[in-house]
Amino acid sequence: MDEGSSEKYSILLPTYNERENLPIIVWLLISYMEKSGNNFEIIIIDDGSPDGTLDVAKRLEKIYGSEKIVLRPREKKLGLGTAYIHGMKHATGNFIVIMDADLSHHPKFIPQFIEKQKSEDFDVVSGTRYLDGGGVYGWDFKRKLISRGANFLSQLLLRPGASDLTGSFRLYKKTVLEKLVSSCVSKGYVFQMEMIIRARQFGFTVSEVPITFVDRLYGESKLGGSEIFQFVKAMLYLFATT
Repeated sequence: MDEGSSEKYSILLPTYNERENLPIIVWLLISYMEKSGNNFEIIIIDDGSPDGTLDVAKRLEKIYGSEKIVLRPREKKLGLGTAYIHGMKHATGNFIVIMDADLSHHPKFIPQFIEKQKSEDFDVVSGTRYLDGGGVYGWDFKRKLISRGANFLSQLLLRPGASDLTGSFRLYKKTVLEKLVSSCVSKGYVFQMEMIIRARQFGFTVSEVPITFVDRLYGESKLGGSEIFQFVKAMLYLFATT
């Protein structure tokens, strides 16, 4: 650990029914963060999972210690946007990493995000599936088409200055994230996209790192027809208001 560095990274992990994935993601996070010598904490925000995710989280807290594993559960499922706000309130780091707990985001990319952030003091570093070196594994043609289509449509309407708007694997300066979250109106899936649009509005600097996205190993995918409809509706709203 470089004692001269005051950077601390708070990794927010919102969970809902991730009992099988949680031990693996936590182990990977700890190994990659320790190997890269960065000071960090993992904040697990479980939204009342009925599958016992919280019990697993408590065991992980015993194994790794409450310095590294911070449990901030909530009573019920309240959505992604509010999970980040909740997690941020308890974060002691000056940088926040947001990612999915279902192993679709590999922790090995976080040290790359950190390097990229430091290179030009970026406000936001976002993982992208759409630049050279990035990609998606385990999606059928329809999922890829929807994702590409959503991204193309948002590029066209919103000109965000970033290649991957709907990704949810990012590193933010904490002060920047607080400002963005307080100005965002969307919930759920579209929340990620609005964050990047607002970042551009405020003049924050955004950089990207190519990532490979792997479809969830366990459990159900969370993207359905109603979410696609919500996405299009929310994007038109953003287009009209930004």
